[in-house]
Amino acid sequence: MGRNEGLSERDVLELSHHRESDAYSEEEKLALDYALCLCNTPAEVPDELFEALRSHFDEAQLIELTATAAWENYLARFNRGFAVEAQGFSAGAVCPIPDHHQARSHQVSSA
Repeated sequence: MGRNEGLSERDVLELSHHRESDAYSEEEKLALDYALCLCNTPAEVPDELFEALRSHFDEAQLIELTATAAWENYLARFNRGFAVEAQGFSAGAVCPIPDHHQARSHQVSSA
C-alpha cells in the first residue's frame, strides 16, 4: 500500500476484477477483499482472509483499513437513504459501473 502516486485510470477500471489484475499488489488485493467483505450484508470476514491480512499489516494498519471501509460504507448508505445524487465535481472522470454480482458472490482466494 505504499503508493504515493495515487490511483491510475487503469486501477479504477480494474477494481471489479482486482484479484485477476496485475495492477494491484498482494497487499492491495487483500485490502480490497477486506473492504468488500465489510461492505456486504452481513459483514462477514473469513478467518483465512483476516490471517492473510495480519501477515501483511500491523494492528494500527488493520484498524485504519477497517475504519476507512466502515466510514465509506456509512457514507454510501447515508447518501442512498437520502437519495443524494452526484454533484458534478468529477464529471468526465473515470467511474466504472460496479460489478455487484462479483461483490455478492465474493470468494477469497488463497493468498
